[in-house]
Amino acid sequence: MPINATIQKVLIAPLDWGLGHATRCIPIIEALLIQELTVIIAAEGSVAALLREAFPSLKIIPLKGYRVQYASKSYTLLFKLLAQLPKIYSTIQYENEWIKKIVRTEKIDLIIADNRFGCYHSTVPSVFITHQLTIKTPLLWVEKLLQKLNYRYINRFSACWIPDMAAFPGLAAKLSHPTHMPSIPVHYINLLSRFVPQPIQSIFAFGIILSGPEPQRSILENKLVLDLQKIKEPVFLVRGKPASKEIIHLPSSVTVFNHLDTIELQALIAKTDYIICRGGYTSLMELFSLRKKLIIVPTPAQTEQEYLSQQLLMQCRALAITQYEFDTEKAMELAASFPYQFVDAPLFSKKDIIPLLQSLIP
Repeated sequence: MPINATIQKVLIAPLDWGLGHATRCIPIIEALLIQELTVIIAAEGSVAALLREAFPSLKIIPLKGYRVQYASKSYTLLFKLLAQLPKIYSTIQYENEWIKKIVRTEKIDLIIADNRFGCYHSTVPSVFITHQLTIKTPLLWVEKLLQKLNYRYINRFSACWIPDMAAFPGLAAKLSHPTHMPSIPVHYINLLSRFVPQPIQSIFAFGIILSGPEPQRSILENKLVLDLQKIKEPVFLVRGKPASKEIIHLPSSVTVFNHLDTIELQALIAKTDYIICRGGYTSLMELFSLRKKLIIVPTPAQTEQEYLSQQLLMQCRALAITQYEFDTEKAMELAASFPYQFVDAPLFSKKDIIPLLQSLIP
């Protein structure tokens, strides 16, 4: 059966936890548009701004985000997140009621939710995108409890798409390759990236790409701004603030951008050998697709990023340094002698959307 005979209008709903969930939806949206499907985006704030820039002709409907707040001190993060659980649960309930209304008014045929637990419908195929089937915590019993809760929501969807390779360890290792899987169909769709490798001669000594939620994004930025006062080589800084017009003053050797679109960012990364970045999964997928030497500074107390960075460090696929220990000059010295190992990382292809959609059609 042709896809467009059953699925004509698709709702995309990415989580508002940083910008990574939105950027990794871009290849999927592009694949849907190639199939001549109508795509509507559900988002607010910086997520809506980023996707509006990427797809100016698409309809964006405001959907309240989870609006999770981070702590400025890593040791208070867990308590701050626990305190927000009632708000998160309330948001999940809200978005599920919102979905019922939008499916009816917009005549939605398919929902694709990137880590939004309430964006499912009982009579409309609903896909959950995640790389975290295991949610890492320092305590094993908490990890098992969180997985049970995670699966309780995931199993309400029609299918789960995992942006990783099927063969262990892939990129996310145990995060995306648990011993126990959800009960719904699970599809490994390879890495999601907006970028295509381009062999271009490097002109920057290194580049910095900031991302992730506040206040930790700004804490790292402030640390880097001090370090960059001493750097003489040409470097760039992408601040990860798509809606900002703010100007920060740095030496002339540092080129600063608040935000770049996909084409501009890819061109900049291609001209750089070393990239300093957070350990967010989407950032890693995209940078690995360009085969760049990475220096990862995981967000403090974000266990997913800490786990990923340590896995990649042990495999010599990236250099990882904690935010507390990070110093730009010392990091570059370490990177120069680090035995980087590059591993082929197959990417999601736009034609891969066809069998994925066909599997949803009864």
